[in-house]
Amino acid sequence: MAINYLKMPENKVIITVASTGALVTKKMNPSLPEQPDEIAQSAYDCFNEGAAVIHIHARDKEGKNSGDPAIFIEIHEKIRNKCNIILQDSTGGGHNLTVEQRTGCLEALPEMASLNMGTMVRTIGEGAGTPFMNTRNEIEAFVKRMNQFGIKPEMEVYNVSMIYEANLLIERGLLQKPYCMSLILGMAYQGAQEANMMFLPTYLQYIPDDTYFSALGIGRAQTILGVMGMIFGGNVRVGLEDNLYFQKGELATSNAQLVARMVRIARELGKEPCTPDEARKILGLKHLARCDKEF
Repeated sequence: MAINYLKMPENKVIITVASTGALVTKKMNPSLPEQPDEIAQSAYDCFNEGAAVIHIHARDKEGKNSGDPAIFIEIHEKIRNKCNIILQDSTGGGHNLTVEQRTGCLEALPEMASLNMGTMVRTIGEGAGTPFMNTRNEIEAFVKRMNQFGIKPEMEVYNVSMIYEANLLIERGLLQKPYCMSLILGMAYQGAQEANMMFLPTYLQYIPDDTYFSALGIGRAQTILGVMGMIFGGNVRVGLEDNLYFQKGELATSNAQLVARMVRIARELGKEPCTPDEARKILGLKHLARCDKEF
């Protein structure tokens, strides 16, 4: 089978930082940024280390997951006052949010938004035993709403079968080239692909043509999978949402620490992290969040 996904320029990589997430808390790692000021500072620190994209979850004042557009707008504004990193909001939300609430972030007009490509069952956290619903109709509704705002979907694939859902969206003309996809291994949900590194080449055999991929490993798989992703010509996602530790038994001190490590490895492989504007051009972002000043 021919493999026709889009490879990054040999000397470049786009690094995304997932700073907060829906499942982890400050009790698990005190360095986790939850409130807008913390998230904005973390984004700026990661931008300075080489991250081009920040994947954003919002929390309310009590630290619970929120889809409130006002909180996302506040986060965006605080980040934009510091740097021009690409804003990618999460429509995953959390177990306490309805499908409608999960799309509230789109009203804040990020440049990108995550699009979960199938249903799984939660096995951890307060929502353990409940479905993380992403039906075919819901996925299509999410995409249509993103298209209304000119927001680029970033498809999150947790198992090989979810690639079929991506192909359906393409067949229906709902996605614009180039396509963006995160290939995830190790999510602790029923229905997710385990963190066996050999599944990454399997993913790559089947992802659609004209697709840039990002490798996303959960927990201790984060660094190894990121390195493999770069070797295969892809991009990388790191951050406390997916991995609370810097190494076994040692909590990460910040998102920036995880970004900095991946940048060091990338440079050893002859790759320089893309700036946000370089990444915008490669990914074909059309809805650019304008900055009031230059960075």
